[in-house]
Amino acid sequence: MNDYQLKIYDELQVWRAKMMKPSGMVNRFAKKAQNKINGMIPEKAHQIITDSIKHMVKATLVGSNITTKKVVPTEMSLYDRDELAKEKLSTYRRTATVEGAGTGAGGIFLGLADFPLLLSIKMKYLFEAAAIYGFDTKEYEERLFILHIFQLAFSSDDKQRETLFIIENWEEQKEKLIDMDWRVFQQEYRDYIDFVKMLQLLPGIGAVVGAYANYNLLDQLGETAMNAYRFRTLKTPPADY
Repeated sequence: MNDYQLKIYDELQVWRAKMMKPSGMVNRFAKKAQNKINGMIPEKAHQIITDSIKHMVKATLVGSNITTKKVVPTEMSLYDRDELAKEKLSTYRRTATVEGAGTGAGGIFLGLADFPLLLSIKMKYLFEAAAIYGFDTKEYEERLFILHIFQLAFSSDDKQRETLFIIENWEEQKEKLIDMDWRVFQQEYRDYIDFVKMLQLLPGIGAVVGAYANYNLLDQLGETAMNAYRFRTLKTPPADY
C-alpha cells in the first residue's frame, strides 16, 4: 500500500468503530417509539407502503443506471477516485439542499413531494460513486450492493451492524442474496428520516429544515458510499496490521 492507502485504511478503522458504536439514549428511545407506532399500523397499510417504496426504488435504479456515465478506468488511483467522488457529492448535495428548501417552503403537498425527489438524488449519486470506484452497475450484484450502502446509511444500530458485515464480506455474502427485504428496507429508512421530514412540513420553518436535512442526509450517504467502496478497493490490510 502507498501512503495515501495507509491513511485511508486508518480512516476506515475509525469509521467502522463509529458505525459499530451504539446510538445515544434519545435515539434508542425514538426507535422504540417508532417500533410501537409501526406495530399499531394495519398490515395492509404496511404492505402498501412497502410496495410503493419498492417500486419507487426499482424505478429509480433503472433510471439512474441508464443515465450514469461509464466506469472510471482502472488505472486511476484511489486518491483521484476519492477526489472525484467528493466533487460529485458536492454537486448532488447542493441539488438536494435547493430541492429541500423549495419543497419545504411549499407546505404539506410540496413537502410530501420531497420524498421521491430526494430518493432519486440519493440513488443517482450512488450510481455515480459506483462508476467512479470502477464497478459496473449494469451487473445486478452491483445494484444490490448500492441498496446495501443505502441501508447502511439510513438504518437503526442493529441493522447497520448487520449491513456493515455484509458489505465488509461482500464477495462471500453476495452469493446468499437474491433480493432486498423490502419491508425492512422501507421501514428502516422511513423511521430514520420520519421526524425531520415531519418538521419539514411545518409552515414557517419547512424551508430551513428541508435544506438542512437534505444537506446532512446527502453528506451521510456520501461518507457511507465512499467508505463502502474503499473497503472493496483495499481488500487486504497492510502488513503491519
